[in-house]
Order: sequence, then structure tokens, then C-alpha cells
Amino acid sequence: MSQPTPEPEAGAVAGVARAAGARGDWQVLRDLAPYLRPFWGRIALALAMVVVGKFANLAVPMLLKRLVDGLGGAQAAGKLALAMPVGLLLAYGASRLAVTLFTELRQVVFARVMARVSRKVTLQVFRHLHALSLKFHLARRTGGVARDVERGGSAISDLLDWSIYTILPTILEVVLVTAVLVYAYDWTFAAITLVTLAAYIGFTFAVTEWRTRYYRASVEADTRANERAVDSLLNYETVKYFGNEEHEARRYDANLQNLEEAQVMARKTLAVLNLGQTAVVALGVTAMMWDAAAGVVAGRMTVGDLVLVNAYLLQLAAPLNLLGMMYREVKAAFTNLERLFGLLDERQDVQDRPGAVPLRTHRPRVAFERVSFAYDPRRPILQDVSFAIEPGETVAVVGHSGSGKSTLARLLYRFYDVDAGRIAITDDVGLPRDVRDYTQATVRGAVAIVPQDTVLFNDTIFYNIQYGRPEATRAEVEAAARAAHIHDLIAALPDGYDSEVGERGLKLSGGEKQRVAIARALLKNPAILLFDEATSALDSKSERAIQAELDRIAVGRTTLMIAHRLSTVMHAHEILVLDAGRIVERGSHAALLARDGQYAQMWRLQQQAQQAAAEAAAAEQAAEAVGEGG
Repeated sequence: MSQPTPEPEAGAVAGVARAAGARGDWQVLRDLAPYLRPFWGRIALALAMVVVGKFANLAVPMLLKRLVDGLGGAQAAGKLALAMPVGLLLAYGASRLAVTLFTELRQVVFARVMARVSRKVTLQVFRHLHALSLKFHLARRTGGVARDVERGGSAISDLLDWSIYTILPTILEVVLVTAVLVYAYDWTFAAITLVTLAAYIGFTFAVTEWRTRYYRASVEADTRANERAVDSLLNYETVKYFGNEEHEARRYDANLQNLEEAQVMARKTLAVLNLGQTAVVALGVTAMMWDAAAGVVAGRMTVGDLVLVNAYLLQLAAPLNLLGMMYREVKAAFTNLERLFGLLDERQDVQDRPGAVPLRTHRPRVAFERVSFAYDPRRPILQDVSFAIEPGETVAVVGHSGSGKSTLARLLYRFYDVDAGRIAITDDVGLPRDVRDYTQATVRGAVAIVPQDTVLFNDTIFYNIQYGRPEATRAEVEAAARAAHIHDLIAALPDGYDSEVGERGLKLSGGEKQRVAIARALLKNPAILLFDEATSALDSKSERAIQAELDRIAVGRTTLMIAHRLSTVMHAHEILVLDAGRIVERGSHAALLARDGQYAQMWRLQQQAQQAAAEAAAAEQAAEAVGEGG
């Protein structure tokens, strides 16, 4: 038997370690039990139907034995003996019908349990993923997480169906058949049955445990391959820009090779498992039939007894042949559920404090008080930052890239908690509280942001604007679009507001996406506004129009503007200049120009750049005019 190559095997072992480190099988069952508790009645009823079905199945060989013996006796006596065979035939048919009837009724009763529990667990994982901090989502791979959730959701149904209604009934049937054989005949039949069963189960469990490592490896490889595929497809444009299709294909194929090796080993070991199981069952059946045939020859048993023993053996052989597959599926379900519940183990870095209160505010004061923060302790981002935004006023933060501007917005939204200091928001009764003393949902409900990089849902323009306030009417959505100067553009589209924006909004230009984001923020009607480079994707003409609208909607709201273009923050009540995580200058536009510091230097550089761009545009227009005149 060939062995997997060293590279996939190493990856497989690492994957097994990651998957197995979270919890064992019993822990998975303990985690699953609370979701099953509301359905104990249905579960008990379904189990009762299984038991009744098994007793009906047990009766079938008994009726068949009496039918064979009865017909044989009638034939020997030369009589029709119609009454007894007809009754037995009807009972035999009814028993077989009862087996199928109670099996299907069990499916009907239990279907809701499997579907509902799978839905509830998957939904909780989905909510938990949204509750995790930005730190987790920056590190995760979307394709891998989605794959784990998908497999885990289906594993719940598999685990419940195979374990409760297949493995347990099979064990019950083995016990009942063994008891009947001991009662009706002698201990040798029971001994052969139990020895065969013990050998079969021992061999199955040992080989399946050995095979599980390859299944875990295939799961890990499948997750990695899916991560690579999703990541590459999400960055389709970047792949095309650099002509790296073959590079992406090679990286994807490297993951597929790991998956291939793991799957090949899983199938090879499955062949070993199936062959061994068949050999054990064949030896057991042969021994049972030898003993029964000897009993018939010796006159201790009738032909009907031989038929009964054979029928029971066939009844046992079918589920026994499936037992290995059942156990494999159960182990696979445990593996997938380990990964699903492992997502629930991810710690929420940002949580509501005990006793956190809702934030109720219309004109809040926001204060950053000696705030320090770092994504990595080795690299501070903000250091001892203090400033306040008075109710209804606008504070702008400017600075070079990497100075920590956008981090202020993330902290205010509580995507992260500060390392030192605090952010205080004043509520409607005038009480300033640490933002961590309010519930996260109400803090985020009071804030709306227009981000620098707007990513839209793959849905309609209407949906993406309405996302700011899902209960908003169509008229309110259109009013927000008009305020963001995008209504006319939307109305001119063939499908209007029902136009699809594509994956991450790629069907819209950068400026159009930015206007949708502005409309979405306006629709939310927040008490606190955040503009994080809100006009960065717009041309000069559109920027002036949008900026005038932003200035208008900021009136009466507490507003934090994060900008690179200084022309957009000239009218702010206070401008902060951030450098290496510290505020190095503050004041109005005029005061900062008069100080002739960093702000004034940045202003001169931007003005020079704008002037050069204007001169270049004028020269280009003049050249075009000369060309047309010639």
C-alpha cells in the first residue's frame, strides 16, 4: 500500500492537532445536549417507534418459520390446511409493513429535531462570528470559516440520525436476536453471534480510529483549498492586473494535492475496512448455518428453524455491514462538530461589561481622554491622545498615512478596546460614561460611518442604502439618495434602485460606492457621524458638492472627520494633526496656517499639487483645442 507524500502528511498531522485540540467526542455531545433538551418528547417518541419497528422486524422470521413448518406439515398430510397458512401470511405481510411504517413515522417525527437543532447551532455560530472583534476577522480566512460552518451544520443531522436511530437500534436488534436464539435453541448460536459481533466491532473500531486521522487530514486540506479558492476569487481584479492566473492555479493545486493524498489514503483504508468486515461476517454466518444444518440433520431442528436462523442472520448482517460506515460517519460528524464548536470557543475580545447600560443620546459630547492603543504591543499606534468633540461640533483629524487616524474610528465603534485611558460619551441626562459602560449595540446604533473603502453587499442599490436602517420606507431611502447626490444616477440606470451592485459593489465606480455609503449613513440618522476619508474616491467637482452636503448634515451632530485632503476640513471647529500616534498640533485652519508647522507644510504641498494638476489639465485642454482647430 502506497504512503502519502511527506508534505501532505505533515500538513495532515498539523491539521489533526488543530482539530483535535479543541474538544473530545464526549465534550461535543455535552455541547450539543442543551440544543436537544427542548425536543426530548419528540426524541422519546421517535425512539419508541424504532423499538416497535425492531420488535416487528423480530417477528418476521418467527412467522416465516411457522409458515414453512405449517406448509411442510400440510403437504406431508395431504391437506390444504388453508386457515393457518392464510393467517400466517397476513401476519407476515403485516409485520413487514409495520417495520417500514414505524421507520418512516420515526423519520417524520424526528425530521423537525434534526433540522431545528442544526439551524439553531449554525445560527448561534453565525451570531458569535459577528460578535467577535475585528482582530479575529482580520486574521480569519473567509473560505475556511464558511466551510467549517457548512460541514458542521450538516454533521449535526448525521450524528443524530446515525447514532440515535441507527447504531442504538442495531445494538438493540442484536440483543433481541441473541436472546431469541438462546431461548429457542441453545447457547452455541448465541456464542457464535456474540463472538462474531465482538470481532466485528473490535475490528471496525480499531480500523476506523486508524482511518480517522486521514479523514481529519482531508477535512483540513479541504478547508485550506476552499480558503485559497475564495481568497483568489474575491481578489479577481488583482489577479488579472498582474496576470497571475497560473500562479493562483499553482497555489490552489498545492492545496488540492494535499486533499488528493488524504482522500486516496482514506479510500485505501476503507477497502481494508470493508474487506475485514466482510470476512468476519462471512465466517460468523458460515458457522451459524453449519450449526443449524447439523441440527436439522440430527432431528433437533426443523427446516423452519433453519429458515429462521438464516433470516435472523440476514437481518443482522445488513446492519453489521453498515456498522463500519455508521461508525465512520459518526466519527466524521464528531470531527466536523469539533471544528464548528471550536468557532464558538473563539474568545470575544470586546464584550459588554456586567451592568452595561443603553446609550440614549441626541447631542452627545465625545471625549478621548489620554487614550493609548496598539494592535501589536511592539508597535504603539496611539499614545496619550486627548481631545473632545462638543455637541453639534466637528473635529477633524489629519496626518500622514499610518499616523493612527482611522484607529480613532475603530475605537469609538468599539471594534477594539483601548489599552489605556478611556473614551467618554455624554448621554441625554448629561452624564459622561466610559464607552465600555454602554452596551455595544446602542453605541454602534448612535454612530454612523462613511468609510474610506466602501464594500457593498452583493444585492441591489436599494438594499445597500436601506441597510443603514432596514425598516426605512422607499421614500426615505430615495430622500437619503438625493441628499447624497446619487438619486439621479440611480434613476438613470435600466433597473433603477433594483440594480445589482455585484460582489463587493464592483459594478459601481469608487465614487458611486462612496455616495451609496453616504446615503446609507444619512438614512441611519445618527447622533455621531464619522467620516473616514469620505470623499477620497470622488473627483474635485463631486467632492465639492458632496462636501457641502456633508457640512450640511453635520450641523447639529457630533462629527469626527478623518481626512487626508485638508481642503475638506477647513471649516471644522478644531483640527488635530496626528503624527506617530500623538497629537502634535491643534487649532482652527487659520490658526494652524499661522503657526507655520506641520499642518501649514501639508497645506502648501497639497496646494502645489492641486495647482500642478490644474495647469496640466488646462494644457491638455488647450492641446485638444489646437488639434481640433487644425
